[in-house]
Amino acid sequence: MLTRKQYELLMFIHERIRESGIPPSFDEMKEALDLKSKSGIHRLITALEERGFLRRMEKRARALEVLKLPDNMAETLRPATTRSQAQRAPAIRHGRGDTRTPQPRRGYGDGESAVQVPLVGRIAAGTPIEALQNKMGDVPVPGGMIGRGSHYALEVTGDSMINAGILDGDTVIICESDTASTGEIVVALVDNEEATLKRLRRRGDSIALEAANPAYETRLYGADRVKVQGKLVGLIRRY
Repeated sequence: MLTRKQYELLMFIHERIRESGIPPSFDEMKEALDLKSKSGIHRLITALEERGFLRRMEKRARALEVLKLPDNMAETLRPATTRSQAQRAPAIRHGRGDTRTPQPRRGYGDGESAVQVPLVGRIAAGTPIEALQNKMGDVPVPGGMIGRGSHYALEVTGDSMINAGILDGDTVIICESDTASTGEIVVALVDNEEATLKRLRRRGDSIALEAANPAYETRLYGADRVKVQGKLVGLIRRY
């Protein structure tokens, strides 16, 4: 399990190495994560080393090697790289309802018109909570993220889907649907009372709601207890 800061630092280092072949400096990492001192970066790097995500290469300055990404995350995942970039546009990831990690889309202002999607409540990526409340407002979403059908947005609370690239505070874009294929990330309503964001797995006559964080157990329900309310098609993150 990675903390949010550990996750953001790992992805920043991965992206910088992928683009330039050179790891970022400690000053660049400090600025990207908006930390006040380099000691915080040292602690994060040590924690990532201990968990097997990073390796420091001996006798080479600024030499870091990314050994793995959370949950086999796609190579094209792009976090914001600096505060100035983050302030210019939100990071947007696109899923199209399939089983892959949501992928980045273009930011606003580059020729892609925005569509207003209703924000209807909060959804738990953790213990199920009540969701699909009254409309709270609208979220501007790039038109290319929206396909056919009705869509709505939910604010994520909790960290059970962190290894799928879904963090606490993210906004997920959901396409309304009452069916889903095994392996898809869905809004699932349990016992007509509580909703949660999980990966759905079919196991015979039962349905498993699977977290993407080893700290959380997979929950197994009878098929009659779970109703699919929609499928994940995109994600918006503001840094």
